[in-house]
Amino acid sequence: MKKIIFMGTPSYATCILRAILENENFRLLALFTQPDKAVGRKQILTPSDTKAFLNEHYPAIPVFTPKSLKDENIIREIRDLNPDFIVVAAYGKILPKAILELAPCVNLHASLLPKYRGASPIQSAILNRDEKSGVCTMLMEEGLDTGAILQSLECNIKDKNSSEVFELLANLAAKLILTTLLNFEKITPKKQDEKLASFCKKIKKEDGLVNLQNARELYQKYLAFTPWPGVFLENGLKFLELELVDETKQNAKIGEILALEKESFLLACKQGILRVKKLQESGKKALDGRTYLNGKRLKNADSLC
Repeated sequence: MKKIIFMGTPSYATCILRAILENENFRLLALFTQPDKAVGRKQILTPSDTKAFLNEHYPAIPVFTPKSLKDENIIREIRDLNPDFIVVAAYGKILPKAILELAPCVNLHASLLPKYRGASPIQSAILNRDEKSGVCTMLMEEGLDTGAILQSLECNIKDKNSSEVFELLANLAAKLILTTLLNFEKITPKKQDEKLASFCKKIKKEDGLVNLQNARELYQKYLAFTPWPGVFLENGLKFLELELVDETKQNAKIGEILALEKESFLLACKQGILRVKKLQESGKKALDGRTYLNGKRLKNADSLC
C-alpha cells in the first residue's frame, strides 16, 4: 500500500482526493491545504473545499494549513510522515526544493502541458476558443509547471463554461492519478518542449469587465469567467446567462435592444448579437432579461445602457 501526502485546495482537488481515499492501494497520511479564509460580507472564516471534505468524511486524517512550506518544522513533519508520493492539485503554493527531494512529487495540471503553464489554464483555453484541452500528471521540479510529463488525458471543451470544464477535468484527473501512481515505475517521463510553452496569469476580478464591441469576445469571457469573476459592464450590470446568436453582423447602434422575447432579449454589440437571458444590477437580485427590461420600461430599439 502506497502512502500519500495530498496537497490541494479547491473542489477540483477534492475530486482527486476522493479518488485516492476510495482506492485500497493507497493510504492518505495527511492533507496540506490553504489556511481558512474570511468569506462574504460577514467575513466568516471558511475552510478550503478539501479540508471541509476531509473533516466531514475522514476526521481522523490530519490537516495542515501552513502559511509557508519553507518552515523547517513543516519540512520535518513531512519527512517524518515518510510518504511514498506527494500528490499536488491546485494547492496554490510553490513546493521548495527541500520538499521536492523528500519523495516523488506528482502534480495534476489542468492543461496539456507545456501549453498554459500557470494559474488559469482552464480560463485561458476557453478565452482562446480551444476545442480540446485535458489534464496531465507531471513530476514537479523547482520551475513553474516545467517538470517532465508522466501521462495525460484529452477531452472536448467546445462551448463549455469554466465551471463545466473544471468538473470535466477534475473527473479526468481523478482517473489519471490512480493510473499514474499504480504504474509509476513503468512510466518513462517525457521532457516538455520549451518551444511550445505558453503561460497564463492568475484571474482577477477586474478581468470580468466587458464592453459591447464584439459579441464573440464577450461570450468567450462569459464562458471563461463563469462562475467567477463573472462578466459585467462599467456601470456594474452583470450578465449572468448569455447565448451567442450572431458573431458577424455589424450593428450601427451599440447596446440596442433588437427584439423582446418571453424571458430574454436580443442585444446588439458593434459586431454580433447576444441573447441576454439573465442579468443583475449591482446590489440587486438577479432577473430574467424580459423582467429586467419591463422594470426599466425599455423596449425594442431602446439602448440597454
